[in-house]
Amino acid sequence: MKSIAIIPARLASTRLPRKMLREIAGKPLVGWVYEAVRSSSLLSDVIVATDSEEILEACRRHGWNAQMTSATHRSGTERVHELSNSIAADIYLNVQGDEPLTRPEQIATLLDVMKDPAVQVGTVKTPCPPEDVGNPNAVKVVTVPGGRALYFSRATIPFDRDGSKPRYFKHLGLYAYRKPALDLFVSQPESTLEKSERLEQLRFLENGTPIYVGETPYDSVGVDTEEDLQRVAEILRKR
Repeated sequence: MKSIAIIPARLASTRLPRKMLREIAGKPLVGWVYEAVRSSSLLSDVIVATDSEEILEACRRHGWNAQMTSATHRSGTERVHELSNSIAADIYLNVQGDEPLTRPEQIATLLDVMKDPAVQVGTVKTPCPPEDVGNPNAVKVVTVPGGRALYFSRATIPFDRDGSKPRYFKHLGLYAYRKPALDLFVSQPESTLEKSERLEQLRFLENGTPIYVGETPYDSVGVDTEEDLQRVAEILRKR
């Protein structure tokens, strides 16, 4: 399969302003993500998709492949779709621009999910650390035994009503799509659940497109807040 990874990166983040250009050890966040994804030998190309001239210039200055995309996009998936119209591939990966701890093993797990030609949308989960079970910034996912996702939520799911201590799984910010799934996504309006949770993958589920989830033992930390940024900076320093 020819697989390319696209990293949507916008400057107008709300919870952590200008986070894509915030520096960790002298390198902007978007660069940490790009180089982490580029470390996978399974990808034909890695592209930062942005609507910011500042991000584009920072990428060009460091030699990171980047392209401008429309400023009207409301989600990273729409930005990936724009590039899919001009770049041919079998699989398009969407790696969120705030995932600097992305590992090649996680990408390999995701591409394994997509080896089944019937799978249109894939993603990855990992056992949820106890400190993230109640954290709304850590998205939880529930799946059936075959890997199909039942639901994604910022809430703690499943709910432990009787103290049975269920296993919790954290959703990681990596997706894989075939072109028809991307075309379908942009043809549909923002869904009710998507608006409520602010999780774009719920548009697929609410409109009947199944998402299949691979499991990896490798956790990650998405950068949504100043605390997340400092946590990631400490992890990268130790590496």
